[in-house]
Amino acid sequence: SGPWSWCDPATGYKVSALTGCRAMVKLQCVGSQVPEAVLRDCCQQLADINNEWCRCGDLSSMLRSMYQELGVREGKEVLPGCRKEVMKLTAASVPEVCKVPIPNPSGDRAGVCYWAAYPDV
Repeated sequence: SGPWSWCDPATGYKVSALTGCRAMVKLQCVGSQVPEAVLRDCCQQLADINNEWCRCGDLSSMLRSMYQELGVREGKEVLPGCRKEVMKLTAASVPEVCKVPIPNPSGDRAGVCYWAAYPDV
């Protein structure tokens, strides 16, 4: 249990789609400029997740669904010019980019989700 259990879809929690963050992560990963509007949308969507404990979980769900959508295999490019591990770190770093607080960061990187350091799930 603990705060994470509040973020579990099985308990009726609605995971945020974070559509703006999907777009931002794809652009960042291939090295493209992220338009201000996309950045704003992503950061607003992340900030709108009222329970701070759920922000990294929702980003993790977003990343998994992006992998599925893009048909990612282990160790491959997700998109031309975008490797899987880069996309993962980019997604994990969204709170840092957005300056949105998370209570469960990765080590000493305050704005990077805890799962950045985990092997892929």
